[in-house]
Amino acid sequence: MFRDRAFKHERFFQGFDKESPFHKGDLKYVILDLLKDKPRYGYEIIRALEERSHGLYAPSPGVVYPTLQMLEEMGYASSEERDGKKVFTITEEGKKFISERKDFTEEVKSHMKYHWSPENMGVFAEMMRDVGEMARTMGHRARRVEPDKMQRIREVISRASDEIKIILEE
Repeated sequence: MFRDRAFKHERFFQGFDKESPFHKGDLKYVILDLLKDKPRYGYEIIRALEERSHGLYAPSPGVVYPTLQMLEEMGYASSEERDGKKVFTITEEGKKFISERKDFTEEVKSHMKYHWSPENMGVFAEMMRDVGEMARTMGHRARRVEPDKMQRIREVISRASDEIKIILEE
């Protein structure tokens, strides 16, 4: 049975301050969809998700492996040792499960594509590098400046933040 969803983008992708960009339970659909393409081991799944997100999201092994174990326990995936690695394959039951929930799976994939669109990734990555560089500069040097300079820096950052909010609301 499909879950009803409000099409609120933030329901799926919460931003940088959250542990996972997926709503609880969504990752199993994404993993099964990846296994549908070919058998994979855990770190290959992590890398595939990192690739699809253009480097913005890489689930931790502590999220992926328990999900794979759960899928195996549910009978939707099976595993075998290959070259010292545990490789997971989708089962017929898993294919049936994902097929019966195709609309839901496509909805999750659509939101992934929307939020991780390659159109803005280059500029976004540059912007995040700039923010990181500013944070490093602030951490290393700004603590040692005089109070009047510190106040000027805070005002510059505050104005920039306000302008960014205005741009995003346009």
